[in-house]
Amino acid sequence: MKKLAIVLSVLTISAFTFSCSDKFDEIDTNPNSTDKPLTYGIFNSANKEFADNYRGVWISGRMILPWVQYSAQTGYTEEDRYRYRLPASGDALWSISYRVAQDYKKIILLNTDPATKEQMAVYGPNVNQIAAARVMLAYVFLNLVDSYGDVPYYSYGNPDPDFQALDVDKNLQPKFASQQKIYTDLLKELKESAAMIDVNGKVFTQGDRLFGSGLKLKKFANSLRLRIATRVKGVIPGADAQIADAIASGVMTSNADNVGLTYENNLVNPSPFFNDFRTRTDFAISKTFVQLLKGQKGLIQQDPRLFKYASPVGTTQTAIVNGTSVETTDPAKIAGMPYGVASTVSASQEGTYSYFSKNILKPDYTEILMEYSEVQFLLSEANGWSQINYINGVKASMERWGVPSADITTYVNSLPAANQENVITQKYIALFMQPFEAWAEYRRTGFPKTLLLPGQTADLNVPTTTGQSTYTFTSLIDGLTDLPTRIFYPTTVQNLNTENYKAASAAIGGDKMNTKLIWDKN
Repeated sequence: MKKLAIVLSVLTISAFTFSCSDKFDEIDTNPNSTDKPLTYGIFNSANKEFADNYRGVWISGRMILPWVQYSAQTGYTEEDRYRYRLPASGDALWSISYRVAQDYKKIILLNTDPATKEQMAVYGPNVNQIAAARVMLAYVFLNLVDSYGDVPYYSYGNPDPDFQALDVDKNLQPKFASQQKIYTDLLKELKESAAMIDVNGKVFTQGDRLFGSGLKLKKFANSLRLRIATRVKGVIPGADAQIADAIASGVMTSNADNVGLTYENNLVNPSPFFNDFRTRTDFAISKTFVQLLKGQKGLIQQDPRLFKYASPVGTTQTAIVNGTSVETTDPAKIAGMPYGVASTVSASQEGTYSYFSKNILKPDYTEILMEYSEVQFLLSEANGWSQINYINGVKASMERWGVPSADITTYVNSLPAANQENVITQKYIALFMQPFEAWAEYRRTGFPKTLLLPGQTADLNVPTTTGQSTYTFTSLIDGLTDLPTRIFYPTTVQNLNTENYKAASAAIGGDKMNTKLIWDKN
């Protein structure tokens, strides 16, 4: 029984627990009827747990966010150099994903079981609740397969015997489904989910902090399908047809269609990065990213989003937390933290770099799952690197961040012509604080070309006390000469699902951080 409990914990639920107030996170049972779960409460809770962790300081902040060089750590720089902490970051990514996936599956079961579906309809149309759960399952499993490769997988609409996840009654040690099967099924699930949505109805009657309407959910499903199909085109049969069909079925058409979780303007349910920054200043904006935005690296023009993303050097932690920091328009007042320095060097740079701005480090920040600007960049690619879609993507990003219209016009008028490098580089800038998608795009395309890679040398902001003014970025993982292409399978899975772990490792080419996924062409 002890081993059973451990396996259940590893394979289906998170080893971590999080407390949430009733205001944000409705309890998932009706207080007037103990046998009637609140599906909107389950949905809201799962969404928050996912965002809290995927965009929090362990999974994002100490792993993916610095790897794509949006940030640089001010102290624990070993993680910037790819030696991440397995239990707190990599293992947590796995366990939390399967925990929230179980919640989404529970919503489907409650809305399909004849004994409960009529009761659940009180909280919103059954078809929309099912569709929302299927779409979020696709979102979670996309992050899993993009991060690890082959993983245990669950599908609502596909009885494939290789899909064994989320069924502990039958499979305590589930098989790992192949990437080919997972990506193919994700496209199918999103297409079917979009088709079943009642666009004239709500998704949930209350507690839905993501979609609100069936129409917004449908646009998200189609936009996510466009993202995935673009990722796997040329690798998964039928991907090009999925791209065309997703576009024809209706993708995001404005920033009003952006999907994200907005936190509360309080200290009870604040955004994850703000909550950490209140007590620690471990993260600064990366120097390579600042150089890109200043037009010093990769681009020839200065990007006005620089002033929306970063605080002036010298801005205090208190001023940012209190929302009293002053935005600058002087690029000389913004500097990034040198990325990938040794921990013995990092302290010498204190006081020379910018923190993220108050636009990001605020309690009611919105963690974006997908936005209109990304869709425009995807459309530019689908349309043969369309200049119109490329410009629309840049405009949409700048408008979301509140860049003045005159500055937007000046910037887009000086944009270089659309091509793969220019479009994907702008996409990278627009995906700021959405590190998983930026990581995937770098692996797929090799852009931007502005990242500091292992073996390369860069300047410090100021010399150390010993007179050192440059450093060489050194990976702490053997064999990594570029960004990691995946992360290790969790140690708990290696120990408790050993046979299937070994089979999956062999199938992907080894459980290594430089093993490429099937679509990784960089």
